[in-house]
Amino acid sequence: MRTSTPNSPHIRGRWRRLGTAAAATAALALAGFGTAAHASAATAAAHTAGTKVSAQAVATQVAKAHVRYEKACAATPKKGFAACNALRVIGGTTAFMEKQAALKGIAPKTVSPNAASDSPTGYGPSDIQSAYGLTSAAASNGSGETVAIVDAYDDPNAEADLATYRSQYGLSDCTTDNGCFKKVGQTGSTTSLPTADSGWAGEESLDLDMVSATCPNCNILLVEAKSASDANLGTAVNEAVKLGAKFVSNSYGGAGSSSDTSYDSKYYNHPGVAITASAGDQAYGAEYPAGSQYVTAVGGTALKTASNSRGWTESVWNTSSTEGTGSGCSAYDPKPSWQTDSGCSNRMIADVSAVADPATGVSVYDSYGSDGTGWNTYGGTSASSPIIASVYALAGTPSSGSYPAQYPYNAAGTSALNDVTSGSNGTCDTDYFCTAGTGYDGPTGWGTPEGTSAFSAG
Repeated sequence: MRTSTPNSPHIRGRWRRLGTAAAATAALALAGFGTAAHASAATAAAHTAGTKVSAQAVATQVAKAHVRYEKACAATPKKGFAACNALRVIGGTTAFMEKQAALKGIAPKTVSPNAASDSPTGYGPSDIQSAYGLTSAAASNGSGETVAIVDAYDDPNAEADLATYRSQYGLSDCTTDNGCFKKVGQTGSTTSLPTADSGWAGEESLDLDMVSATCPNCNILLVEAKSASDANLGTAVNEAVKLGAKFVSNSYGGAGSSSDTSYDSKYYNHPGVAITASAGDQAYGAEYPAGSQYVTAVGGTALKTASNSRGWTESVWNTSSTEGTGSGCSAYDPKPSWQTDSGCSNRMIADVSAVADPATGVSVYDSYGSDGTGWNTYGGTSASSPIIASVYALAGTPSSGSYPAQYPYNAAGTSALNDVTSGSNGTCDTDYFCTAGTGYDGPTGWGTPEGTSAFSAG
């Protein structure tokens, strides 16, 4: 058993970015980093890619391989700063590519090392909507609702890249001109924007694209903090609410501290607003602001197609001892009244979950990244947080004075949530802190959406 606590330095502080494919390969060899949660094509399959073969031949050619990826932005943040929770695939075969190959009866291709594709290589809107029972809701709901995305630094190509994504999938235009999209700095200015950053640009594209995939009819507000400090990101959250957003997604995090409760009251205590926060990507251990008692903490899963009635199956995302969804008992944040698990006297992470495993990741279009610009597959709980914020938006405006983080607890144990019962994200002294099981568990909370009813007050 691990003897350190979920918030100890042994668990935390593993944020890093691997700048080259060679560095990523070295990390794989040394730490087991990036092992795929699904079978992917071996070298033999690559030689026959595009050739019509039988299903049996495909199954024979597909062998266990690595999906390699790098952190989208920031190295280990200093105290009082956050890192984003986005991971970009730089090599291997994704679950989406295997799905497409199986449909065509051919061997799956692979992502070339550190290179973008000219077409999507990850799950798109129809996949997200199908997996979470949102197809009809996405078609008819969300009009007039605004989902805010809070990130650090500027992505100068955000609107243009969003247009490319939406055009690829046949979604309606979402632009400044038609009022669907708006980008501001943390003070609300549309002209005084922070310094551009190619790393955070990928994070922003991921967030914007996931709102589009989940709630195509929603308006999108991008609020860019002038740095990744907790104070500036929190100020951006306040600005998003001030500008009228009822749904705010935060795909960043860092180590908890004794300042958490102060940040709670300053930045995240907004009754009547659904605020989501990613649980983190460094496997077992608690992060902030996911640990805030006022937000919906969102864990991550591996999502694959299946022959069951749902058509999909999910397990806890866990790539290695240092990469996977975050979870755990906060050392600093008080437990909200609606959270009743008995093993943690403070705030327990997470509440709900959605796809986050890069090996089963989502397609994103980004033209401002430092490398690999174009179509990429992304993962991390940076994907699951905006997905859940958008499910809240599909469910409708939260009731005044309520804390929407409570809504999934009202639906706990019902068909409104897909209970994730397999997998773990590490070792822990209290099993449900890190291991999935029937009902509530730390890595996936109460589960993933099956429609929108678990995300409304009714």
